[in-house]
Amino acid sequence: MSAGYSGRRYGRDRDERRGGEGHRRREVEPVRGRRDARRLEEELRRMDGASYGRYKSLVGDWDFGDFTLTVSKVQADPFAPPSRLLVRIPAQTAGMPEHAWRDPVRRRATADYLIRRARRLLRGTRVRIDAGGQQVLDRSSGQIRDGAVELRLGVELPGHGRRIDGRGAVRALCETVPDLVDDLCWQALDAAEATAFADSVADTVALREQLPRLGLVAFVADGAVLPRASGVSDLPMPDAVPFTSPESLRVAVELPHRGRVTGMGVPEGITLIVGGGFHGKSTLLHALERGVYDHVPGDGRELVVTRADAVKIRAEEGRRVERTDVSAFVRNLPTGADTADFATDNASGSTSQAANIAEALEAGTSVLLVDEDTTATNLMIRDERMQQLVHGDREPLTPFVDLVRPLRRDHGVSTVLVMGASGDYFDVADHVVLLDAYRAHDVTERARGLARPRRDAALTAPARRVVDPASVDASARGRTRIKRRDMDVLTFGETDIDLRFLAQLVDPSQVIGLGLALRALVEEGFLDGERTLGQALDLLDEALHDHGVTFLGRGYQGDYAAVRRQEVAAALNRLRTLKIRKQC
Repeated sequence: MSAGYSGRRYGRDRDERRGGEGHRRREVEPVRGRRDARRLEEELRRMDGASYGRYKSLVGDWDFGDFTLTVSKVQADPFAPPSRLLVRIPAQTAGMPEHAWRDPVRRRATADYLIRRARRLLRGTRVRIDAGGQQVLDRSSGQIRDGAVELRLGVELPGHGRRIDGRGAVRALCETVPDLVDDLCWQALDAAEATAFADSVADTVALREQLPRLGLVAFVADGAVLPRASGVSDLPMPDAVPFTSPESLRVAVELPHRGRVTGMGVPEGITLIVGGGFHGKSTLLHALERGVYDHVPGDGRELVVTRADAVKIRAEEGRRVERTDVSAFVRNLPTGADTADFATDNASGSTSQAANIAEALEAGTSVLLVDEDTTATNLMIRDERMQQLVHGDREPLTPFVDLVRPLRRDHGVSTVLVMGASGDYFDVADHVVLLDAYRAHDVTERARGLARPRRDAALTAPARRVVDPASVDASARGRTRIKRRDMDVLTFGETDIDLRFLAQLVDPSQVIGLGLALRALVEEGFLDGERTLGQALDLLDEALHDHGVTFLGRGYQGDYAAVRRQEVAAALNRLRTLKIRKQC
């Protein structure tokens, strides 16, 4: 399945093509004069059986009295991507109390609640809304501004072949949409449920904001449900073992609505998660990597939170690397390549992982999340016998185990690491958590008894890079082209960006959000050929903070959702046309 923005028409009505291939298309004139609900119904009934292209006359605003329906875009034929609608419900109609939207957190949460309710109400109709999964994201499909509600909908305008089904269109536009508006007004909602939804999200945000003050990088609440229903479902596993914190790591926090909550605090520094296979190590790390997001009530991970800038690191063989400083991890390559200014179109597992770490530091992170199962072993460890056989002057790689303490000490970056096969990381760990049948135990003292002295390597901060903005081009044949292929590929201009290994992308609409963010970096002048990438991302963050996710959507009619700067930088670094102008 694909979705996106190509900036061009998907097709033409037969009547518009009459007269030969070179004949100039006749544009369908919009409906003139009175444009209200009654007129819309009259026009749709009059169109019944007409050529499908007549639907285009509906583009524009229609006054329904207590709300406005805007037909933003009409599909070219019944088989094209759905037409786009914008519904504006004024504050007096919506009736939202101020507590539901008074701050950005509650505004986002209430909007998310509304679009999830809308999705339920629209089942079985031709109208669709993008409501997402278990995460509460800032979405283009639902926004609240000063108590007024805006909904962006898709509708499959009905047809019999290439002829208009006027009666079906009346049901969709003149019955389904007004009924939806009625059912989304505050007086029609379960006000207690809507308020509890926003309270839950507000507690999650408050907990995440407390982490730095508490000296923690993450928190896992007692009673949290971490396992998911299956490998293809993000829903909680029924009858899963609820999480219980080891007493030595238990922390109590006060939240605005839940009050006192206890759970495992993951301290700053180096934390190992160990245990046998299938005992829950990766499940815990997966929950932590998703802890950068807020979750819906009932998900089980509402109070599993991680610092908002945490980044999952892995090896990614075959990815392109463009002028990235990986010299802390790789040096003295047999090819003579300069690893302080390293570039390749086909990175190895170790060099890709080194680049991923350096790029995460450049984008700004305070926490690295690492699972040994998805890493390059030769970048993680080198045991004593291998060092004896292959001397250090013949080995270009500095293992991560020798750099993880300098990362924390000199750069303030903590690491949470799943490790099941090597005890070398006992030498550098500050805390060790053992998972046994999904139950957590603090085994730090036992691990220290097995630790050996280890000499750290030197670690300087990677060089900052300045992007050539001309190399970040969303156009293809003169038109903006931003499309997605499921969660795996973002088509940006004439280039496909491989997103398969960005573990913290959680929603298809975020893929489009990434493309729009890359476009904004250039079109807003944030990437100007002089600013570093980090400075450009700072400006993007400021704009999103001030204006919300709709800042990204100029000229785009489809659905998109907010993304973090870390994923924006990761997508940019995987853009195969990317050129770096200079390093600083």
